[in-house]
Amino acid sequence: MRRGRRWLTSDRGTALLLGGFSTAVLVLMAVLPDDVPLALVFLPIVLAVLLLGNSVLPWYATWMLAALTVAAFLQDSWSARTIVGLVVMYAVTLVVLVVTVRRRGGLGVARQRGESMLVDLRDRILAQGEIPQLPSSWLVESALSSAGGSAFAGDFFVATGSDHGRRIDLVVVDVSGKGEAAGTRALQLSGAMGGLLGALPPDRFLPAANGYLLQRAWEEGFATAVHVSIDLATGLFELRSAGHPPAVQRHAGSGRWEVLRADGPVLGIVEDVEYNACHGRLDPGDSLLLYTDGMVEEPRRDIELGIDHMMGAAESLLRRSWDGLTGRLVGAVGSPDDDRALLLVHRRP
Repeated sequence: MRRGRRWLTSDRGTALLLGGFSTAVLVLMAVLPDDVPLALVFLPIVLAVLLLGNSVLPWYATWMLAALTVAAFLQDSWSARTIVGLVVMYAVTLVVLVVTVRRRGGLGVARQRGESMLVDLRDRILAQGEIPQLPSSWLVESALSSAGGSAFAGDFFVATGSDHGRRIDLVVVDVSGKGEAAGTRALQLSGAMGGLLGALPPDRFLPAANGYLLQRAWEEGFATAVHVSIDLATGLFELRSAGHPPAVQRHAGSGRWEVLRADGPVLGIVEDVEYNACHGRLDPGDSLLLYTDGMVEEPRRDIELGIDHMMGAAESLLRRSWDGLTGRLVGAVGSPDDDRALLLVHRRP
């Protein structure tokens, strides 16, 4: 039964079912020529475009041309409407046979299956940013909004725990480009960064990520990133940046926001670079925000003003609660025409 289900859902099984439908329509046209519309023969080709892959679709389109020819001979009378309908269906079937197959040459899969693959790839990117289990005294949240509401973005997160749950490493990355154009590069880079982050000490992560990007022959082969490594027992952290907007820390005792600058070159441009660390401590009640430039950059506005605006909006929104702040803040600030990503680290009082 399992083999039968797999075969029915395969390209060949789907083509056979659609071909059987076309054959049944032809039989009905032979028996009831006045009651079965000619356009019904054309319905399976529409389904084939959505469901069939590259290897089967040309054969099915050829079969459809033969089916349309038989359907034409089964017509009792010829009207201008019938002739126009046949010409249009022949033309569309030929387009499917020649143009659509050529455009699919890169993947060789049907549109529906191709979209399913892209959704799976997007989920793999999101999985890299899943936060590991933390002590109850820590809250880590993230939010992401892609340019124009697309399902894909060039911004992503990477997170991993180490030292038996004593330490957490978090990275926010902004790949050059935005939306779907940066989605494939983000997929490659997120997988590589996930492996590097869990395998290397904090001071070697960004240099290794830089080396990985330099090996890629991307036309737009650069990215910015910010990496923080936090000791969950003491709150001490190391922060390193690769051409990324500065992180900001809120000190609970004073209610003051501090901009943490850890300068370093962007990833994928210069070889053999070093990334100096900014050291700090998150005391109980303190918070840290890591974000991408879409949160603070807008046309004709200085980035420093954007950072001030974001901190002011965060101060206003956290009156409710730290929980869910990232989603509220991403929705309140930044440009909707750019990818926006925000990560919050909060040490509960």
